[in-house]
Amino acid sequence: MIYRPIVLDKEIFFSKKKFIVSKTDTKGNIIFVNKNFEDISGYTEEELKGMPHNVIRHPDMPRAIFFLIWNSLKAGREVSGVIKNLAKSGKYYWVISDFSIEKNIKGDIVSFTAFRRGAPDQVIEEIEELYDEMLSIEKKEGIEGSLLYLESFLDEKKISYDEFLEELIRPKGVLGLLLNSFKNIFPS
Repeated sequence: MIYRPIVLDKEIFFSKKKFIVSKTDTKGNIIFVNKNFEDISGYTEEELKGMPHNVIRHPDMPRAIFFLIWNSLKAGREVSGVIKNLAKSGKYYWVISDFSIEKNIKGDIVSFTAFRRGAPDQVIEEIEELYDEMLSIEKKEGIEGSLLYLESFLDEKKISYDEFLEELIRPKGVLGLLLNSFKNIFPS
């Protein structure tokens, strides 16, 4: 059993080139983590195997975000998210998580894999404000209130949650221009 650490207001910084990978069963229990996951979270794979993935959920994260992610995955839709995780030390780290779905030969979902990379500062700054408001509402009105707030936030912007995330995490500046030029050269 893993005990929740005391939350510290200290961030773990890591190379944006490092990818953190974990795999869970369909109930969210961890079945694999890579070395980068161990190094950054402070947990070993042995400690985490069989544990619910929410063991690294930071209390600053609205539960409504995970509700949306799980609903998408269970419906067979791959999804992304910006997530603040809690390390064993009590420190935190921000990631952009891209979730993929693995199915067996019959087409049944058998596991989920999360590929994480460090979230850029501008992404964190933008998402923190939204999450703070959602969390505040969630404490008073539950997940339903938080989801209603998110829905009105997105309606005001006239975009879906997926479009909001795509816009938020899309590389900007020179990197964004380079990636767009490659897309134009090599259309999908």
